[in-house]
Amino acid sequence: MLLIDYLSKGQTINAEYYASLLVQLKDILKGKRRGKVTKGVLFLHVNALAHWALATQKKLAYLGFQCLDHPPYSPDLVQSDYHLFPGLKKQLKGRHFSFGAEVIAVAETWLDGQTS
Repeated sequence: MLLIDYLSKGQTINAEYYASLLVQLKDILKGKRRGKVTKGVLFLHVNALAHWALATQKKLAYLGFQCLDHPPYSPDLVQSDYHLFPGLKKQLKGRHFSFGAEVIAVAETWLDGQTS
């Protein structure tokens, strides 16, 4: 995984917030993965409003990310990382957390243990 972001309580994902994540992703690609991304970035995101806002589309073009057309909805077509979430759900099942930081710590520990 290249970028994990946790939204603060009460914060909403909008085009401005999403665009800032795209910039962070571009910075990561320029730094840690220098030379590994030689043919550009193909970007597939879901049909959330923030993903398709004009400001987001402009930022994607500015950063040089090429957007793939989203396939029509089908329960047979899932995102490539979908297989991660049933395992994470099992890890969190039955546990109670007092603070968001506790959930983040457990999720990050579980994610760090996954093979790529």
